[in-house]
Amino acid sequence: MSEPGDTGALHSALGTELFVLQSAASSTISEAGTRSTIYLATLSGGLVALGFAGSSPSLLAVMTFTVLPTIFMLGWFTVVRLVDTSVESITARHRMARIRAYFASLHPLGPTLIAQDDPRTNGELGVRYARSSFLFTMASMVGAVNSVVGGALVTLVLTIGLGLRTLPATLFGIAAGLVLLLATLRYERRRIASVNSGATDASQSR
Repeated sequence: MSEPGDTGALHSALGTELFVLQSAASSTISEAGTRSTIYLATLSGGLVALGFAGSSPSLLAVMTFTVLPTIFMLGWFTVVRLVDTSVESITARHRMARIRAYFASLHPLGPTLIAQDDPRTNGELGVRYARSSFLFTMASMVGAVNSVVGGALVTLVLTIGLGLRTLPATLFGIAAGLVLLLATLRYERRRIASVNSGATDASQSR
């Protein structure tokens, strides 16, 4: 590393790595938007189909027990993948921050020209992320909508399939939706907290 040729090769490799990480971060955002759009479009089409089937109780029952479970499972698959993209994006940002910190240390003007955000004061690019920030991600959005779908599915199963009265069936559906939402948020928070803690440990070890 003391030879100029080795240093130049390292800088070239780091520049390439920075470009690759930027591309990966951009692709995660694009994928998250696409998957969210697919889920919401499927949900919208399914609700329209249920609306047309509402005039026929037998047809409504068939649609309920086929369309809604399919949408609900699609929602779970979407949430899992959206959490994966969030983890990938966070990991890429941490790695890019380490490369930028190295470049900033190469020259006395580096820290001024290549600003390093302090998450505790200024946040990242002016945005401060708290422990509750995961509530506003695409995964949380889709998870909240899918929890409503799950609660509605439980209510319809109890009323149409088991003949339960509307009020208790609705209460059971609300309870099921809340449980699903809490489970989704807990899963997302655990995944994001694990990658953030891993990045913190790596930073402290250096």
